[in-house]
Amino acid sequence: MTTKGEATKDRLLDIAEQHILENGFAATSIDELIKEAGITKSGFFYHFEGKNDLAYALMIRYRRQDALLFSSLFKRAIELTDDPLQQMLVFVKLLAEMMENLEGLHPGCLVASFTYESHQVNEQVRQITADSVLDWRKLFRGQIDKINARYPTNKVNCSDDLADMLSTIIEGGIIVSRALNDPSILVKQLLEYRTYLQLLYT
Repeated sequence: MTTKGEATKDRLLDIAEQHILENGFAATSIDELIKEAGITKSGFFYHFEGKNDLAYALMIRYRRQDALLFSSLFKRAIELTDDPLQQMLVFVKLLAEMMENLEGLHPGCLVASFTYESHQVNEQVRQITADSVLDWRKLFRGQIDKINARYPTNKVNCSDDLADMLSTIIEGGIIVSRALNDPSILVKQLLEYRTYLQLLYT
């Protein structure tokens, strides 16, 4: 059962994430957050030492949510086929469908936010942001390594590069979709990556 303190902390994280994604880290003030949360400044500092501590907590939560999301999609893909290439294709398709079913534009990405404003956060936040990107690389690379073992080709298929390509498409697709106010761009880019994998290996 969630305690009142835990509920308050979660609410602060929710509010802070929304403000940072909409306005940026530097433009998000503690005063705004406590006003919206309906708590005192001492209440904020009970949970967080400052803005950087808040940012670090946001990234911990973000990494956990990402891990659960991607693992659940891969689990579904593995249930549907034993073929590693088909598993990856199913994973990307499921991810694209999930993005397509979002209401409106994707809200944005904390990794992108803290990367753009890396000069505004401390080394601890910069490191966990980089670690989040490495999490994606490790996860995607693991699957691509399995594909390379099953589908040898004459091409040099660097697992890290193909893994980073997917991360780049996800992040870039979010940015371009928001810039052009067109949520379909992210979905289309994911499906283009899926087509690229099909052509590369088959």
